Amino acid sequence: MLRLTNFLLLLLVACQLGAQTPKRELRAAWIATVANIDWPSKPGLPSEEQKEQFIARLDELKSIGCNAIIVQVRPASDALYDSKIEPWCHYLTGKQGSPPEPYYDPLTFMVEETHKRNMEFHAWFNPFRALVDSKKNDNPPNHVTRAHPEWIISYGGKSYIDPGIPDARAYVVNVIADVVKRYDIDAVHLDDYFYPYRVAGQQFGDGRCYNAHGHGMNKDDWRRDNVNQFVADLSGRIKYIKPYVKFGISPFGVYRNNDKDPNGSATHAGTTCYDDLYSDVLLWMQKGWIDYLMPQLYWEHNHKAASFNALMPWWYGHCYKRHVYYGLGVYRMTESKSSIWSGVNELMWQLRDIRKGCPENSGYAFYSASCFNKLHVPLKDSLRKNFCNNPALPPAMPWIDSIPPAPPTLKVTSDAKGSELSWQESNVKKEPIKYVVYRFTNNEPVNLDHPSKIISIQQSATFTDTEAKNFKQCTYVVTALDRLWNESKGSNHVVVGK
Repeated sequence: MLRLTNFLLLLLVACQLGAQTPKRELRAAWIATVANIDWPSKPGLPSEEQKEQFIARLDELKSIGCNAIIVQVRPASDALYDSKIEPWCHYLTGKQGSPPEPYYDPLTFMVEETHKRNMEFHAWFNPFRALVDSKKNDNPPNHVTRAHPEWIISYGGKSYIDPGIPDARAYVVNVIADVVKRYDIDAVHLDDYFYPYRVAGQQFGDGRCYNAHGHGMNKDDWRRDNVNQFVADLSGRIKYIKPYVKFGISPFGVYRNNDKDPNGSATHAGTTCYDDLYSDVLLWMQKGWIDYLMPQLYWEHNHKAASFNALMPWWYGHCYKRHVYYGLGVYRMTESKSSIWSGVNELMWQLRDIRKGCPENSGYAFYSASCFNKLHVPLKDSLRKNFCNNPALPPAMPWIDSIPPAPPTLKVTSDAKGSELSWQESNVKKEPIKYVVYRFTNNEPVNLDHPSKIISIQQSATFTDTEAKNFKQCTYVVTALDRLWNESKGSNHVVVGK
């Protein structure tokens, strides 16, 4: 009897999850390249093997519902793309400064493959890290540590570009702007490393820079102002080059504790964005410098210092008409001995909370992609069957663009093999257009708010519905999506099998 009760409870949860599946939700995963965490599996692989591994990773994420990926293209002032400013990354090629063999441009390849699958590509930059090991520097002369040693501070075993130096900040902005200009990325994504995390017993050596540029400001406020200027300058450059490219940042998960700031969260974290990393992330949202935040909420429910159930609604309540997505720590399931993370329950609970507590313009990203291959629990199956069983469109960003495309004009022919759909679209802006194909069966009402009725999201203007023969009647509607996922009104309705 107990087993039957448990089965019925699981079935009820599955039904609730399916019923609550939103039509718009960012579903993403980070693909880290530093130390070959997620891709490629090791340095110096042949180019074809690198491509095969990336495609396999991409297809896996697509299969669990992801509509975006966040790929680290600049781990330590180096490049996983063909840059004239910074050297090739050794995590890719096996030797710092050497191109892939045989040659290809990985970023061009990755963006193209991602877009083929109707997913967004967010190019992830670590802005100020210069060396992952300050005692090892195998970089060629054009690396920032060689070209501008006066900008570099070694701290905690790593080396960093000093954010307090105006020319150094401008250099990083130029590096990122170069990618925005030359590649068809959908977003620029920064992680949480601005000023480095504190190291006990060590001081970050920017005293000389502070004396030269501090202008009488409190040192902490001066550091925050340096980061603010960087974020504002980068935002302006991105939007000047390509206004449609999104700008997102993934900060540490606690802004401030409420014992220091009544506006902070009910947490007791030993590190915070504002006080320790000098990142005034709420200001960035208030000023409209960024389009989304993705706080890293890698703690479980009821964690003593920083609980997920305290932080998730706090961030959503401080979105300032921008989007808040949530970074979720799948890696905790691969390394923790705690029973909390030994199964899928905690992560499923977090996903349910996001959907229930953040009804609009939200989503999540998993850290990180390779963890799905290391798990001994059926997380991928749980996501496919119970949580991502319907496709989702990324949330639209009306402050960038709110004008949808014109609706297509639909034609349908039917035969024993199924229904053949084709349509025409007036693409006035001459921009990349995607289409959403909806099918409603057996006289059910047409409602485009139901993602369960989406049978395809695609770029071609034709579709064959081989399952049409399974229904007495099918009503088809097609909509158009622009680059920023603004959706047109529905096409004319075509009914087959009256």
